Amino acid sequence: MLVGVATGKVARPTVEAHLDELAQLVETAGGDAVARMVQERKSPDPTFFIGKGKVDELASLVNANGAKLVVFDDDLSPAQARHLDEALPGDVKVLDRAGVILDIFALRARTREAQTQVELAQLSYLLSRLTRRWAHLSRQAGGIGTRGVGETQLESDRRIIRRRIAALRERLEGIERERAVQRKRRSLLPGVALVGYTNAGKSTLFERLTGTQTLVEDRLFATLDPRTRRAEIGDGLVVTVADTVGFIRKLPHHLVASFRATLAEAALAQVVVHLVDASHADWSDHLDVGEEVLESLGVDPKSCVIALNKIDRIEDGLPPAPPDRTVVAISALTGQGLDRLRSEVRSAVLSEPGIEVLRFPAAGGEELQRALQEETVVARRFSEAGIELVVRRRDGKAEGGR
Repeated sequence: MLVGVATGKVARPTVEAHLDELAQLVETAGGDAVARMVQERKSPDPTFFIGKGKVDELASLVNANGAKLVVFDDDLSPAQARHLDEALPGDVKVLDRAGVILDIFALRARTREAQTQVELAQLSYLLSRLTRRWAHLSRQAGGIGTRGVGETQLESDRRIIRRRIAALRERLEGIERERAVQRKRRSLLPGVALVGYTNAGKSTLFERLTGTQTLVEDRLFATLDPRTRRAEIGDGLVVTVADTVGFIRKLPHHLVASFRATLAEAALAQVVVHLVDASHADWSDHLDVGEEVLESLGVDPKSCVIALNKIDRIEDGLPPAPPDRTVVAISALTGQGLDRLRSEVRSAVLSEPGIEVLRFPAAGGEELQRALQEETVVARRFSEAGIELVVRRRDGKAEGGR
């Protein structure tokens, strides 16, 4: 059962669209959405999130449809989740969107880094909800003795979780140090990060640009672990391309915090390509969600190259491009528009501070040899007119004009 609330700030059609996405999340987690309920009210009920009368209606619908799980599209407080647990049939579990996303992440995590990040996010989510999990101890027998045991167990669990969270954070710091070393090794090459809403086609584009095989599925969060590979983007210019975890609306803050090390690939990249599924009805909303996350990472959305993807699915013309932005229409699946995307990325790389193009005669000579020895060469280009070296100044500042 899917449950949403339409308030004065969020209209019912928007809530229905969000529930469509929630149904996809449930399917990705291995469930089937059998029914949904939308309540219109000024604000969520502090006790049940939905009104008491709606809770009774929800219980009837759960029984009628044989549902075993009720998923709310918004975050539930620990108290709301506990009250709903008590009001619904005993074998029915209550989750919110964050809980489903965490379940998917746990299912998809493969590397040590991803598993550590997911466990940290899960424990942060669980810590405030332990009261609900241990509430049954005070109801089993009641009276003297049972309360003390329950409270002791609760505090013990909280200490264990806090200790484990501290250990996971320390482990992530170690992983981040390893990543910093890897980035330093790759720092000779300009970095390009692919970001965007989940299922926007980042993995397909990553495969196209780098020529490597990766997991490509038409499912939310098909790829969780970041990958970095080399790619040539024309004129002999080689860059590193990083595929990052997808964004989604209402992404739990503890997930963003746990995956901050992974998303740092976007913050540290010279060029960020923001991929958007242009065939999706809510493409502009997806773009806004991505830009909010980028801003939280310290990335200026206006500096990104926007790639409107999946144009092979569009029959009625492209959506209007955001003004004053670099926008490229592509199909990562068919390859349409990729040459222009490479050209825009190449231009963005060459305009970065510290990047300079040095020109030499075709015969080369002593100056060319000295440049090859002393400069960090990013690309070489040979033509009848001469030799060009694209270099990165070690002090980060370009000397002279291009």
